[in-house]
Amino acid sequence: MYDLVLRSERVFLPTGEQPAAVAVHNGRIAAVATYDAELPAHTDTDLGAVALLPGLVDTHVHVNEPGRTEWEGFATATAAAAAGGVTTIIDMPLNSLPPTVDVDALNLKRQAAEGRCFVDVGFWGGAIPGKLHELPALHAEGVFGFKCFTVDSGVPEFPPLSWPEIDQTLRQLAELDALLIVHAEDSEELAAAPIAAGRRYADFLASRPSSVENTAVAHLAALAAGAQAKAHVLHLSSAEALSIVAEAKAAGVRLTAETCPHYLTLTAETVPEGATEFKCCPPIREAANQDLLWQGLAEGTLDCVVSDHSPSTPAEKFKGDGDFGIAWGGVSSLQLGLPVLWTAAQARGVPLSQVVAWMSARPAALAGLTRKGRIAVGCDADLLAFAADERFTVSPGELHHRHPITPYAGRELTGVVRQTWLRGNTIGPRPHGALLRRDGG
Repeated sequence: MYDLVLRSERVFLPTGEQPAAVAVHNGRIAAVATYDAELPAHTDTDLGAVALLPGLVDTHVHVNEPGRTEWEGFATATAAAAAGGVTTIIDMPLNSLPPTVDVDALNLKRQAAEGRCFVDVGFWGGAIPGKLHELPALHAEGVFGFKCFTVDSGVPEFPPLSWPEIDQTLRQLAELDALLIVHAEDSEELAAAPIAAGRRYADFLASRPSSVENTAVAHLAALAAGAQAKAHVLHLSSAEALSIVAEAKAAGVRLTAETCPHYLTLTAETVPEGATEFKCCPPIREAANQDLLWQGLAEGTLDCVVSDHSPSTPAEKFKGDGDFGIAWGGVSSLQLGLPVLWTAAQARGVPLSQVVAWMSARPAALAGLTRKGRIAVGCDADLLAFAADERFTVSPGELHHRHPITPYAGRELTGVVRQTWLRGNTIGPRPHGALLRRDGG
């Protein structure tokens, strides 16, 4: 007797889309059978034409708790994730206070998250100057890898590493076979660019030209090759850097890269004056650049699409009354990532199966989450029902993250998440997410 059987005419399996029935027992997928198979279960639900997808995995989320819980928190962030079909997130080591740069800080973060998470949550560690000796202990405590910045992070407690320090870090992590994830913008190139100021988005874009990213990605690729280490480029927005990533991969360098829904759907030409809800770093670039990012995804140069959910208070996000040089940078899209990307993918003729891979299996593989991101026997029964043809208009009041600020307000999108299951249980109204360790605990 199975606990749950879900049937759909459109089940997205690793082998492709097909009618199927998925049986769940003790929180895991116990069988994948034909659509009309006889599978005795306590609950048997037929979704019909509503698609059944693997729960999405978002490896780039800033929860900010503890310390900046007024910006975001585990309860609100994971509620937004669940509403958007995301069943696993990995939390960034900033902008919490303290940042996750030693085991004591990791334990404080776990205490803050305990009992408040609607989805499963793992944690990245942080690599900052003066704390690199803490990396082995954090690795032993189950973080999924380590994040560093190559430019000012925006918060003083998480300073950037110099390129020699990044080389040292990569060599240290190579011995642990641990992953370094990098905010890759070059500080010298950034210092040479015009200073960001004013309400014109074009001026902000000029302050962070593509060369800032390109130089940093080239540095990182070279250092990862020399250290024989695993490195990952976060939130790539410059299409000019794609050739650097592709050449490194072809040469056997263990380099991966991600991009985000906002880079694939929003364009610099359409950002209104003073609309700082569009501000993020690296910036949203031009439409021609966006076309090349989609090509990079199709060719496999870019590995996955994740949110970089980076919320703040309205006071921070709109500081300076529309001055892009002063306002906090970050796009909050944890709840909207799937319909945002699917709407754009449809317009480009990209199938839903590809979108699912970019947002579930690929980020799960990046983090080493072997039981996540796939509808397959033995995997966690993290699933979502997705009405792929249903349309809706984004209303900020319906968003679950703490401050409902979004550049997608008023946009009509395609694809509605009807229901989400975590290990076979419907998510809500009470949180039952687990705190994950890299070693599977």
